[in-house]
Amino acid sequence: MTRSVHVGILVLAAVLLSGCGTDGSAGAVVGGPATSPGATAGPPDTADPATPPVPAPGDFAPPPAEGPVAGQGTVLQIGDAPPQLCLGGVAESYPPQCSGPEVAGWDWGLAQQAERASGVTWGAYAVTGTWDGSAFTRTGIPVPLSLYDALPFEDPLAGRQGTTDQQELDRILTEVYAGHEGYAVTAGMDRGFVSLTVVYDDGSFQTRMDAEYGPDVVVVQSALRPAT
Repeated sequence: MTRSVHVGILVLAAVLLSGCGTDGSAGAVVGGPATSPGATAGPPDTADPATPPVPAPGDFAPPPAEGPVAGQGTVLQIGDAPPQLCLGGVAESYPPQCSGPEVAGWDWGLAQQAERASGVTWGAYAVTGTWDGSAFTRTGIPVPLSLYDALPFEDPLAGRQGTTDQQELDRILTEVYAGHEGYAVTAGMDRGFVSLTVVYDDGSFQTRMDAEYGPDVVVVQSALRPAT
């Protein structure tokens, strides 16, 4: 059974306190099992000197993109605060609520179909720009998603079925998301794998997950992709 979890659903835990809703994505909320947020597997008692140690979550810095990237999501700005690019779930309040990396160089004058309410401005767009590892800088004209042909879906599993125990997948799912909150966009389980979408990955985060949990356990996808 496939289960998917959106970051917006997790953010909703706080949003619900103010009576806000979320999107209709199916799935179980990460964080249900009793685990230690941010915990990582420690080094074995007898380490292979040829195997480099696995860094702790705090040692990881999201990689920058070498060239222009494209993504789809909601751009939301509260008052005069910097706009954010929400690549995950959005709470269905009015105005909506979501979070993501800051967007530099944003110009609402170039963004069609923007909405405004209660000091919040937002809209759903396909955007192109650059990614430095912490912030997105707009370089192209944003295109409303209502006028945009969505990026083609590519199955990262390529028909594979994972073999990791369900209880272990639950543990890893919670651990990975809690340890990389803000960088992780969506997290869930799909066909026996932990499926994780991050803001941007050049392959280094997938390598990290393989080193920490073993190959074919965590499958990483990048929300921002090289622009064509």
